[in-house]
Amino acid sequence: MSLSRGDTKTFAMVRSFARCLLAGAAFNTRGMQNISLTFAMQPGLAAIHEDPREYRMALRRYVRHYQSHPFWMPCLVGIFLHMEQAIAHGRFPAKMLSKVKDTTAYTLSAIGDSVFAGSLLILWALATICLYLAGHSATALVVGLLFFFGLQFFRVYTFVAGLRHGFQFLERLRRWDLINWGTRIKYVNAVLLVWLWTLIWPQPLLWWQWLMGVAALVLFGRFVRTGLVSRVFAAAAFLGLTHLYPILRNTVLDFLGGMG
Repeated sequence: MSLSRGDTKTFAMVRSFARCLLAGAAFNTRGMQNISLTFAMQPGLAAIHEDPREYRMALRRYVRHYQSHPFWMPCLVGIFLHMEQAIAHGRFPAKMLSKVKDTTAYTLSAIGDSVFAGSLLILWALATICLYLAGHSATALVVGLLFFFGLQFFRVYTFVAGLRHGFQFLERLRRWDLINWGTRIKYVNAVLLVWLWTLIWPQPLLWWQWLMGVAALVLFGRFVRTGLVSRVFAAAAFLGLTHLYPILRNTVLDFLGGMG
């Protein structure tokens, strides 16, 4: 049975979405994710631009430098394919797409780094570690599956919405207020971090030991944030202090015992 033009185009869009899952493939220092973007755009562009010359010109619009958070790849591919359809029908100038493409990708990249990499992924990691240490391994597995399927739903939804609405979908994303949500999630991560400390802290829990540990973490975190020391050095120094901790603990306990 032969496919109709509409069915062929729909299948091409599905193939473009499936290729978005390879967003990190062929990463290079010159064009970053440009090869992955072009690879994802190919099926959709071939269905939109029947003229081989127009198809090659469309490909050239995406082989240049491209970089954004991988979770945004389906959304951006959907938006770009929507605009390519507008270009094919003469409703949007091709030169204008190149100007707004990079701005959109970099803006979403900053949001993705804050919300996904800097908030949600850390939330999942901390929650999983805490649940496992607390003996709730089944709950940790369920949480991981919820995050995984939630990500796939997000990818499908943003791809379809971008394909249908183009750049107008960005207005809906703006109303989601993702930046502030990323800040709220970081507060939850701080609470989970305290829970993690209580789970791994040597027992019995003494207030002065807790105070010293928190002060050391805050101090090293401050040094890393201001760039005074590298993360590797801070981690090595903190690890060294943990090995010296038993000696320091015995010294303090002996001192306090002598005072008593």
